[in-house]
Parts: sequence; C-alpha cells; structure tokens
Amino acid sequence: MTSRQSAGRSALAEPDARPGLTLAAVAVVQFMVSLDLSVVNVGLPQIAAGLGFSAVGLTWVIHAYALTFGGLLLLGGKAADRYGRKPVLLLGLALFGLASLAGGFAQEPGQLVAARAAQGIGAAALAPAALALLTTTFPAGKERVRAFGIWSATNAAGGALGVLIGGLLTEYAGWRWVMFVSVPMAACALALTWRAVTAGPPAVRAARPDALGAVLATAGMMLLVFGIVRTDRYAWTSPVTVATLAVAAALLAAFILVERTTAREPLIRLGLFTNRSVAGANAYNLLVGAAMAAAFYFASLYLQRVLGTGPALTGVEFLPFALGVVAGSVLAVKLGYRLAPRTLLVIGGLLTAAGFAWFGLISPDGAFVTDVLGPSIVASVGFGLCLGPVVSTATVGVAAHESGTASGLLNSSRQIGASLGLAALGTVAHNRTGRAVTPGSLNDGYALGLSLGAVLLLGAVLIALTVLRRTGPPARAERPDDRVSLSVRD
Repeated sequence: MTSRQSAGRSALAEPDARPGLTLAAVAVVQFMVSLDLSVVNVGLPQIAAGLGFSAVGLTWVIHAYALTFGGLLLLGGKAADRYGRKPVLLLGLALFGLASLAGGFAQEPGQLVAARAAQGIGAAALAPAALALLTTTFPAGKERVRAFGIWSATNAAGGALGVLIGGLLTEYAGWRWVMFVSVPMAACALALTWRAVTAGPPAVRAARPDALGAVLATAGMMLLVFGIVRTDRYAWTSPVTVATLAVAAALLAAFILVERTTAREPLIRLGLFTNRSVAGANAYNLLVGAAMAAAFYFASLYLQRVLGTGPALTGVEFLPFALGVVAGSVLAVKLGYRLAPRTLLVIGGLLTAAGFAWFGLISPDGAFVTDVLGPSIVASVGFGLCLGPVVSTATVGVAAHESGTASGLLNSSRQIGASLGLAALGTVAHNRTGRAVTPGSLNDGYALGLSLGAVLLLGAVLIALTVLRRTGPPARAERPDDRVSLSVRD
C-alpha cells in the first residue's frame, strides 16, 4: 500500500489506535445519557419532600434537562463537526459529571433545576459527538454492525434500567444518589476517551455553528413551558401569563428569522420541513414524546403517593413496561418487512393510546396487578412498535448530507415534546387535584393526565394518516440493507 493510499484511508476515519476502548467509551456515554432521562422519575416524591418543591415546580426537574438537551442537540452535533469530536465529547462529559455532582449536593429547588439544565447542556454536546465518533471509528463492515448493535443495546438498557436503578438508589441510599450515580460513569467515559481517541481534524470547516439560534430556540421553549406551568397561579388571561407567552412567541419567531438570514451555519435548513416525511415524523414524535413523558411522571407518582409503594418496588414494577418496549421494537423489525412504516405508526399509536385510556381508569383503592400491569404491557408494546418506523420515516427523501440533521431533529422533537406535554398535562392534573391533597384527589388528577395522553396519541395517529404518504413495505432486495440500516439508526 502506498503512502498516498494510507493517507486516503486515514482520512475516512478519526485517527484512533484503540477502537475497542472507543466503543467502550461511547457505550458508557449512551448508557449514561439514556439512564439520566428516566432515573429521576421514581425519586421525584422524595426529591419534592427533601427540597420543598411544589407540585407544579417538581416538573422542572424533568423540564430543565429535556429542554436544554433537546434545544441544544443540533448545535452540539454541528459543534462536534466544526471543532472536532474528541474536544466536544470531553467538554460535554466534564460538564455532565460536574452538573451531576452539583445536583447531588443541591440544597434548594433552584440549585437542582440549574444542575439538571447543565446536565442537559452537557448531554447535548456529548451525545452527538459520541455517535459521530462511533461512525468514523467503524466506517463499514461487520465491525460497524456489531458496534452499533452494542450502542443500541446500551441505549435501551439505560432507559430500561433507569427507573429500577433510581428506585433502588432512592430507597436504600437516598434520592441524592440518582444524581451522584452519573459522576463515576462520566469520569470513566472521560478517561477512556482521553486515552483511546486521538484528536483528528474537524470533519467540516464551514462557517461557525449558529449559537444564537440555539439560544433563542431554547429560551423560547423554556419561557413557553414556564408560562404554561405558571397558570396554576396566574390565569391564562392574566397580564403575567399573556406577557410570558408573548415573549416566548417573539423568541421563537426570532429563531426562525435568524435561521433564514444567518451568515453562520444554520442549525437546520427550514426548507427541510417541506418534506412531508420529515414534518409528519417530527410532529408524530413530538406528540408521542409528550404523552410518554407525562405517563412516566403520573405512573410513578400514582404508585408511590396513591398506592403507597416504596421507591425500590416502584422501580421493579416499571420493568414490565421496559420489557414491553423491547418486545414491541423486535416485533416492529419483523413486521417491517410486511407492513409500511406508516401502517406500523398507526397501529403502534392506537395500541399505545388504548393502554393510556386503560391507565385512565386507575382508582385510589387499586393495585399494581389490576390498575398498572395490564395497561403497561399494552402501551409499551405499542410504543415499541413506533420507535423504528418513526426513525426511518424521518429520513425518507432527505439528502445524504442532511441525514444527520434530520436524525438530530427527531431527537430534539421528542425531548421538546416531553417537556411541553408534561407542562400541559401536569398543569391540568394539578388543577383537577385542587388544594385538598388526598389519595383520591391525586388519583383524579393523575387519571385525567393519563387520559389526555391517550388523546395526544390519537392526534399522532391522525398525523400519520393525513400527513405521511401511503407507501408499501420494502422490496425483498432492499431487506438485508434495511436491516443493517435499522440497527445503525436505533
């Protein structure tokens, strides 16, 4: 092999002498990010009692992470391409670890919310950088399939084990450990990245990323959520609420203007939304994310505050849901060669909506087996059916150089949807509960929130039917490649 051939080959991948260690670092990163999306849910009642959160204020433990993560994710991906994957990954890991440490030592609600926001900023930097690093380290062949299979497994395991780990830590070590648990993982990933990855040249040398646009979008979404959750104190028509929502709308309008006129690299080309697959998949994903985040929140509080279940047992009782998601995902792969993605999105959405409607029948004197287990299985299998098809749909007809942006946009829409859904449904549930907080009044609020989650899912199904184009299942000749593609995207 000539020196020129060697140089050409090295340009295809990030310089890296230890691909095994790189895979280990990326796996730890993905497990940690996925874990942090769910690990705090079971500890919420103890967090509220320990720091004095109000019922509505408690939702900001979720909002702060979801909004900064979702709002800055596209900026994180572009920064990794512009400034190099290793430095952005190291910076994200350091920030995530320090924020987790600070959150564990929080003494008042504002400190914990700030720490969660900083975690989201760190995750928005490290998650796309880690995935891009994996892509360049394993460019093709069986090693690539194996690497992405491990990445997908750690992603699923983090989400599935998050509620279990959160419950065990909360009950036997204290709620602060749901924050501390990320510190050793961040330190381990940072050490592996520092040792295994050699800093290579940036992937692109285009204009600098549009940081202003990212700040405007994130600030606008935060103010929008803030305005919604504050309606427990200020009516929708009050000057405070109207002014807050008006400023949020102005910030979001400014974001659109900046994206259209910036001389820097825009976060997203707005013309991408003229693609019906992109627009429909992201709208569908936003509504599903809204319903699922609210369901996790309400189900955790119902088990602990209404049924009196301890944190550890609550974590165990979430396992059927996690297993159902895995089963639904596997079933989606098998059905994906017989049914079109649009059909699977409709079936999955209807099944999840049915589970949520069943959840809406919870009662104050209910039990896990009669009120939670059945709807958990139905909703989780339906949710699993949606995951693969919505990812594949979101990139249909997208140019190769924008596929990464389209994938990042899908992740952002889910996180932003999660925060908006929890804000809206949490506020409605709180209003239904009223000032007299009893197991019965709490049950009424949670039941209403879960029932409205079913309505959101029916809205997602309607979007799939009206916006997404009718297509057939993949041709036989495409199936082997599609299987590899699906494993990589998941």
